[in-house]
Amino acid sequence: MSTSTDSPPARPRRDRRPVPPLVFLLVLALAALGVWWKVLDDAGVREDAAQAACETAAAAPPSLDPSTVTVRVYNASDLAGKAQEVADQLTQRGFVVDEVANDPTDREVAGPGEIRHGARGSDAARYLALFLPGAGAFQDTRADARVDLVIGPDFPGLASPEDVAATLSPIASAEAAC
Repeated sequence: MSTSTDSPPARPRRDRRPVPPLVFLLVLALAALGVWWKVLDDAGVREDAAQAACETAAAAPPSLDPSTVTVRVYNASDLAGKAQEVADQLTQRGFVVDEVANDPTDREVAGPGEIRHGARGSDAARYLALFLPGAGAFQDTRADARVDLVIGPDFPGLASPEDVAATLSPIASAEAAC
């Protein structure tokens, strides 16, 4: 009797093709590259946003002490006594009111009003503009830091101190982040 303990003859082994695993690895590498590109791109966007916030904070109106701002209040509207009313409100808020009168210039004022200032009063004008949203700005050739608040025909009233503080609050936090 013959028992065969020998295994059946092995078939000749064919070499496997390396193409499918290589294609899979290539696709996987491209996906990883795409994810990495997105991460770097998002970091660039965040840096750009932070830079823009710092530039906005630098261009924002300064937070001044109202007692350092000298204002002349002029009325260019048809409402009699409006300049005195606004001057009283500004005085209550700490501003120094220098003069109250009708608008002495021939400039036409549209909208809620106009804030006129010289080069030395530009910070004070930007601060005062927080109290009269929508007011136009006009820089003239005056040499001092006084600012003129000209009441226009669509004057809605001064912004509340809370609104002004709320406007300055994000600016202060953006400056701290820079």
